[in-house]
Amino acid sequence: MPTPATSADSPRRDHVSAGSVAAVVDIDAAVGFVVAHGDAVDRARLSRLRTGAPSPSELLDAAEVGQAPDGGWPATLGGEISSVDATCFRLSELDDLGALGRPAARRALDWLAARQLSDGGWEEDPALADAAPEWARPGDPEAGFHLTANAGFWLTVAGLDARAAGPLDHRVGGAYAGVVHAAAQSLVARLRPDGGWPSFLPAGWLSAAVLHRQDMLHEAARIQVILAERVPEMSPGDVAWLAATLRRVGIEGDEWLLARARRRLAETQRSDGGWSSDDGHQFDVHATLSAIRACR
Repeated sequence: MPTPATSADSPRRDHVSAGSVAAVVDIDAAVGFVVAHGDAVDRARLSRLRTGAPSPSELLDAAEVGQAPDGGWPATLGGEISSVDATCFRLSELDDLGALGRPAARRALDWLAARQLSDGGWEEDPALADAAPEWARPGDPEAGFHLTANAGFWLTVAGLDARAAGPLDHRVGGAYAGVVHAAAQSLVARLRPDGGWPSFLPAGWLSAAVLHRQDMLHEAARIQVILAERVPEMSPGDVAWLAATLRRVGIEGDEWLLARARRRLAETQRSDGGWSSDDGHQFDVHATLSAIRACR
């Protein structure tokens, strides 16, 4: 549930206890950072996260700009080839705006589902090989695992919002239930016996979220144990992403891994209220919105 706005003279802080030391996330300062440095779409995302306020239609149109005719989003504005990675990122923004039920998101999810490979996974279009970042490089097994976890996550959480198969369809993923189940099977098949995954760090929490919703709780828990060990060394942007992802699939905020993540967020919050993104200062607002979502 979105957290109601609090008055300025009664700042809201979220406490996470660890032994005798309490970690404090200053939510009001984080809100101030987004208001000061975000654009209109960022502020609309913030408003909905805090109060559930609907976003103006013109801002939703702006958030959806650049969608390709096939339903995906290219990696660069004006690009002609849709990217799995870019489409997942755009879905995360639309999720904050409450826009997953709009036609643009529906087309994007249909495109993702249609891009699934016969083994249940995903890869970028080979034509993107020269421009793709390492975590989305076509033909790279590590990148393929990451893309599978990312696409599987968004089809899992957005399926019912975007297009349910019928009024009594409560399956995980809704109309995409078969797609996300195949994705989960693909991920499990590549996990190591200790729960490790053969890919980049974010693929860990994305795959844990997919498996959690599939009731593959043993496999998800093994991944979470490894993530908990890594939290103290994680960057602020990664911790925010991890916590927001697991909260999105219904894991409670006081669960032990999320408690550690919130403590790390408290330790890394800057004096201006924001958190630093691994992708450069231009994405600091996005990282801060993720942290707010994780702590709301």
